[in-house]
Amino acid sequence: MFADISLQAIVGSIVFILYCITISGLILVIITENRNPLKTIPWVIVLLMLPGLGLVFYFFFGQDNRKQRIISRRTYKRIMKRPQEGRKAPHDLCTVPEQYKPLSTLLGYNNQSTLLYGSGITIYTNGPDKFDALFEELERATHHIHFQYYIFLEDEIGKKVKEVLIAKARAGVKVRVLYDDVGCWNVKERFFREMKNAGIEVYAFLKVAFPVFTSKVNYRNHRKIVVIDGKVGFMGGMNVADRYITGTSWGGNWRDTHFKFTGKGVHGLQSAFLIDWYVVSKKLLNDKIYYPPVEAPADTIMQLLTSGPVGQWRTLLQAIIYVVANARKYIYIQTPYFLPTEGLNQALQTAALGGIDVRLMLPERSDTPTANMASHSFIDDMVKAGAKVYFYGSGFLHSKLVVSDDVLTCIGSANMDFRSFEHNFEITAFVYQNDFALQMKKIFLHDMQNSEKLIPSRWLKRPLRQRIAESFMRLFSPLL
Repeated sequence: MFADISLQAIVGSIVFILYCITISGLILVIITENRNPLKTIPWVIVLLMLPGLGLVFYFFFGQDNRKQRIISRRTYKRIMKRPQEGRKAPHDLCTVPEQYKPLSTLLGYNNQSTLLYGSGITIYTNGPDKFDALFEELERATHHIHFQYYIFLEDEIGKKVKEVLIAKARAGVKVRVLYDDVGCWNVKERFFREMKNAGIEVYAFLKVAFPVFTSKVNYRNHRKIVVIDGKVGFMGGMNVADRYITGTSWGGNWRDTHFKFTGKGVHGLQSAFLIDWYVVSKKLLNDKIYYPPVEAPADTIMQLLTSGPVGQWRTLLQAIIYVVANARKYIYIQTPYFLPTEGLNQALQTAALGGIDVRLMLPERSDTPTANMASHSFIDDMVKAGAKVYFYGSGFLHSKLVVSDDVLTCIGSANMDFRSFEHNFEITAFVYQNDFALQMKKIFLHDMQNSEKLIPSRWLKRPLRQRIAESFMRLFSPLL
């Protein structure tokens, strides 16, 4: 009996010592990664104060992947070769506005984001119009369809999309489908297997297999990209789900924004898809057939930024901060989740204090109550600095938009939160064109008519219990 107790004590001591060594090692790694102290200190506290559980949290959510590469430089250059062939501007087109030339250089240097001259952009502000246009273009496909969504549900619209893709595959069109594994956790494997059996190539991005634990669960591909024959493309904020058409019982209509591209912008979408395709399939596709000659339907100049948790720089965050800091007249922002980093938070407040017309539009009701509570905690200082805040009440606002000075527009899949800036794989178009900026500004102003403007004096007097709950949820902003 005493021997058993002694053995248990020895084993327990060994486990405790190994655990202490592991925790000490992780803390040393976190410190030497030279992260923002606002992130380093909380993780050290979590590891020390939550034995065991803190280690699990760190494994899933705390690792820094900035030095990792998901694709070799050589392969990346081979895929990017085609869109870069069109980087020189025709003489009859304007150049990047002087105000944003450093931004253009930043995107090119950090992300090899090519200047794409001549893109037609059609705007969709509701699901029915977007899906009608998508089905119309899918039916016209003759060579290939590249289809990538964060969420691809097995509901009415999802089934309809699946049937169209299967029909096109059987007609000889090469169809490739990429979906996010976590985004589609609730979708049965049978749904995707039916497409595979019809000859469609289907892959899940960063597949997560439980009970095999993996930190991949925190790094999701949030992009929404469709490319048809290399001539037409779609991108924006809408997933494949009925809620974009029928709305939801709790939130009503889903107000989102999506875009159809023609011209050179399609080549940028194509390269973004083919990079992700290589990551999951290890199949390199860079033939000229995927980048057919296209006309320039407009004088638009744009850059497509693909951002993610790998690589040294957080280029999307840097670019948005630059846009805010260099606004001269106004900057209007729509986002379903407002969980800004400290740098972005300070940039917005500085702009407002400097007399820039800063307007932030958020949903009145959210699909993520915890994120919504945390978002509210950031609003106090915003309104104190003079920013105008609007709560959209005609359904759930899921649109992602930044428009500034009637010149620059940022559109795509990214939200204004830690997850989009640091954890998710996102795609964002930076469009340098007056007419397009005015169109998006007009949409923002129209949405203001369906919004309630926050009155600072009332907002700052909300119940103490509510403010404490919001501040508490703010502590978890990087994880929401």
